[in-house]
Amino acid sequence: MDTLETGPVGTSGFMLKIVFEIHASSLDNEAGLASGHYDVELLPTGEKQARELGRRYRHGELKAVYCSDLRRSYRTAKLAFESRDLDILRDPRLREYDYGKLTRQPREAIEAVRARHMEQPFPGGASYRQAVMRLQSALSDMCEYDEGFCMLIIGHRATQYGLEHWLKGVPLVEAVRAPWVWQPSWEHRLEELPARRPPGFPA
Repeated sequence: MDTLETGPVGTSGFMLKIVFEIHASSLDNEAGLASGHYDVELLPTGEKQARELGRRYRHGELKAVYCSDLRRSYRTAKLAFESRDLDILRDPRLREYDYGKLTRQPREAIEAVRARHMEQPFPGGASYRQAVMRLQSALSDMCEYDEGFCMLIIGHRATQYGLEHWLKGVPLVEAVRAPWVWQPSWEHRLEELPARRPPGFPA
């Protein structure tokens, strides 16, 4: 199924469709490590996943692709869409969480302490709140498009949790604590913004 087919939502159109994809598998994913801001490479199988991602969107109305400036994100975007006439835009505000001194520690070590760092930064890093605030800044800039515009964001868990928070009104604590379940894509429409929109979003 083409996840980017444009059209009406009920009886009205939509302002903006944002589709999110997690980056392809990296060396740290295979090792069970929390990469954070560490610039890890994709696995060979991850490169295959990235090309398959591109094939899934070959018939869609995709207008732009955003990714973080970390290689596992922008390499996924490049492998997926290098044969398409699409802008691939890197934005450091779409990065994964900064785990500071816990960067590249086993993921279980992050899981054990993440509840402490919703507002309090990881030692030498940043908090979950800080990560979703930089995402909000990026989203505000992305929303300067015409009605019906479709974009793809290739990012990290921080990206998805932030999208759930800002676009669906999910409390940050609930978004971060929810079990992570991989799926091919997540779709968000700007018209689904909660009534109390974050600063910078169009009314």
